[in-house]
Amino acid sequence: MSVKKIMIDLDGVLNEYGNNEFDENFIPEIKQGAYEFLEELSKNFELYLFTTRNLILSVKWLIRNDLDKFFKDVTNIKIPSYLYIDDRTICFKGDYKKTLEDINNFSVYWKK
Repeated sequence: MSVKKIMIDLDGVLNEYGNNEFDENFIPEIKQGAYEFLEELSKNFELYLFTTRNLILSVKWLIRNDLDKFFKDVTNIKIPSYLYIDDRTICFKGDYKKTLEDINNFSVYWKK
């Protein structure tokens, strides 16, 4: 049986992105609880960091925060996965009307 893959976004999921203005050369501090979250997930899933940020900067951030051991790879390519974890997403549940409502009412958790 193959291990299920989970792609996890960096900004707003693993770091305190919502508290700062975006700076392409700086990744904010790790979000409280992120280490334990990844540690638990990595027991049963193969984790991939998915980010549009500079990959070298992202890998250095993972190493600095001792998170690199939980990830199989860092990529900006959406690979087939069991789940995607992102703070800017809408889950399509088969209902286009509801999805349009969700889009029109969307707000990231850190702006509520």
